[in-house]
Amino acid sequence: MAKVDVTEYRAKQQWGDAARADELSRKYCQYLEDGEILAFEATPFEFSKDDREFLLSQKQSGLKVHKNVSYRPSQDLLRGDACETPEDNQRLHDIMRRYSKEVTRFLSVFLAPYAKHWALDFASYRPLEEKGRDLPAHKRNDLMHVDAFPSRPTHGGRILRVFTNINPTRPRIWETTDKFPLLVKTFADDAGLPRFARESGSAGEKIKKAFAPVMRAVGVKGLDRSAYDRFMLHFHDYLKDSNDYQTKWAKTRLEFPAGSTWMVYTDQVPHAAISGQFMTEQTFIIPVKAMVTPERCPLRVLEKHCGKALVG
Repeated sequence: MAKVDVTEYRAKQQWGDAARADELSRKYCQYLEDGEILAFEATPFEFSKDDREFLLSQKQSGLKVHKNVSYRPSQDLLRGDACETPEDNQRLHDIMRRYSKEVTRFLSVFLAPYAKHWALDFASYRPLEEKGRDLPAHKRNDLMHVDAFPSRPTHGGRILRVFTNINPTRPRIWETTDKFPLLVKTFADDAGLPRFARESGSAGEKIKKAFAPVMRAVGVKGLDRSAYDRFMLHFHDYLKDSNDYQTKWAKTRLEFPAGSTWMVYTDQVPHAAISGQFMTEQTFIIPVKAMVTPERCPLRVLEKHCGKALVG
């Protein structure tokens, strides 16, 4: 984990040192692409005390917390849990809209090489305590995994996530293990990568893609997944099911203090959320063409391992 002093970056901008600011942006992108977690002791974008306190108070006074609150920026749509009154629902919507915009505004400068290329994905508010949640194994956050989205294939695009611990007193605890290339070397073949590689570009895959828009219109999703997307979904479940991986691999414990923010490529960095309550998050999908070091992204690592293109 790399701790970032954002004041250095802001100073370069303030004094008009554009070349140095650009150099720092590329350095931060490279850190992320190397599988590092960039952590800020304090939130580096605007997130008002009033907004945070409202989120905390709604959990305490009756927020329906059976699942996360999700916000879809492209549609300006709030989904998931709701508050007790229409007025509080509207305020929750406004807060999530502001949060998404502020994170995006900050990253458009801090990670400038990505800004022209990314797709803005969902934001979320996660009010539940992670420790002890009764969930099916494949939905548990406390099991080590890399991320993949069942309903939103990325076709090789990267999953960059920005997290903010709004808990006023308690840290959020993660664990992590060795980086993605070692996972691929150790587990990918047993997880079925050769089979997924053989399917890539096949007649069956092409037929599924051709019918995907029609099937999506009637509620059937996922036919347009590339071989990469299918493998990453399978790998997510495989790692959670692997007793050897979950119990025998050495783990590193990470603490994200109250009020802190961190960002990471969660499709590349194995992680498990062990404990913590009250967190906001914004996801960006970054295409391979925007990478500073594209050879290190999961798509290229997997293709090198199996010797075949996984995205047609």
